[in-house]
Amino acid sequence: MYTVWFSKKWVVIVLHSVAWIFLFSLPFLLHKPYEKPAPENLNHNPANFNWFFILSDLLWIALFYLNSFLLIPKLFYQKKYWLFAGLQITVLLIIMLLHNLFFYLLLGKPTFDLSIFFFYNLFPYLFILASSTSFQLIRDKINTDKLTKEKENETLKTELSLLRSQVSPHFMFNVLNNMVALARKHSELLEPSLIKLSSLMRYMLYETDEKKVSLEKEIDYLQSYIDLQQQRFGKNLQVTVSMPQADQPYEIEPMLLIPFVENAFKHGTGMIEKPTIDIELVAEKNVLRFCVRNKFNPASEELKDNTAGIGLTNVQRRLDLIYGPSHSLMINKKDDQFIISLQIFLAR
Repeated sequence: MYTVWFSKKWVVIVLHSVAWIFLFSLPFLLHKPYEKPAPENLNHNPANFNWFFILSDLLWIALFYLNSFLLIPKLFYQKKYWLFAGLQITVLLIIMLLHNLFFYLLLGKPTFDLSIFFFYNLFPYLFILASSTSFQLIRDKINTDKLTKEKENETLKTELSLLRSQVSPHFMFNVLNNMVALARKHSELLEPSLIKLSSLMRYMLYETDEKKVSLEKEIDYLQSYIDLQQQRFGKNLQVTVSMPQADQPYEIEPMLLIPFVENAFKHGTGMIEKPTIDIELVAEKNVLRFCVRNKFNPASEELKDNTAGIGLTNVQRRLDLIYGPSHSLMINKKDDQFIISLQIFLAR
């Protein structure tokens, strides 16, 4: 899965390192010469002072990651608040002892003043504690959102696969009925029809596993289906098809348009006087416009709805999942006409 650049491990390490270097360099960058003489009991070696500050800074870095990666996940998130607070106090005492040890070994201070320690270190301690807590909360929120997004993507993939598989059997059921009718008539059209069916099945088996297919292949698929249906109905059905070549190559979700055509043949034939089906597809300027019109008989509509499958419901759901606001679908019934108008903004 694609990972944004700032989430890569090496980038995180570099960013943390730069942040720590900048933070702990500030006292040196903003330091002004101290005019008063240092106490006589202190070691005046500058190297010792530098080592003391470096070791102190390492304590704060250790506190940051200890609190972020261990105390918060293991105690705070588990609602062990008293244990969390107790360990925070313990950590502060350990830092105090180590800080005093470093001071004594490097700078030679013979005694330890508790009030001075808290005066100089309480604010840094609270700052590191708040920073590490915020860092871990934000980090966990990002990971949670990422996991949620991954689950949503997997759910969508599963749902789309299910919806697509539900469309295919409905289509095959109608096509096989066409083959049976041709076989009973001993029609010469059976062989070319079987060849067309073979090409359709090849498309369904090998192309529909892809997320996108070329619009040209989808149009060929539609045309083959229409040809098979026209062979079945012959002169009893008037079909007008207009699908000119697109102005440039486009891609589309496979088998997205066939349910509309299938629906037209299902509901636009039968107990209808002079049935007609008009199919128009135009793709230009990154917009696909698809319109299917068919005559329908309201008296036979309820019976057919009970056996027509769930093609239109599926395709509406697929459009919502894949294209979202980048599409519009209108389904209207006017007089004896059933009209489906689809518009999709295609990404180049």
